[in-house]
Amino acid sequence: GSAAISPLALIRNPLCARSCMAKILIVDDEQDVLETLPEVVRKWGHETFAAKNGVEALLALQQQNFDFIVTDVKMPEMDGMELLQKIQEFDKNVMVIFLTGYPSLDSAITAMRSGAYDYLVKPVNLDELKLRIERGLERKEHIKALPLLRGLNWALLVSIPLWLLLGYILTKLLR
Repeated sequence: GSAAISPLALIRNPLCARSCMAKILIVDDEQDVLETLPEVVRKWGHETFAAKNGVEALLALQQQNFDFIVTDVKMPEMDGMELLQKIQEFDKNVMVIFLTGYPSLDSAITAMRSGAYDYLVKPVNLDELKLRIERGLERKEHIKALPLLRGLNWALLVSIPLWLLLGYILTKLLR
């Protein structure tokens, strides 16, 4: 059946009560995509939201943060590229994956240069989408861990010469 999806339809995942893998907004003007893709992504353990155009997507972004936005490139009112620019004004950390039924090397290059995380061709290979989301989440975790690692590196760099110096002094003293 073609149940109308309300703006920002939130499909809650019962498995998500404590911690969910990711919050994903799916933006597409095609009703069949909006009826199937959020459900599939939810089954992977993510929390999904749906928007039927860029304007609705921006409203959702004003209300909450997302880890990923999976969006069509060609849409009425606001295309995916314009949406990407507006998303980046809100939140530079959200990862945008473009879906397109009209692939071209130029649009792929433009999307990636503009800050898109990835670019997939419709009909979407679901295994590929799942893999890209998982990789993106790993990347997000690495980025979060960077400041801590930098701190550890400095601590190690500072402590190594001290230990060497201490070792040198001890060998001289114990002779």
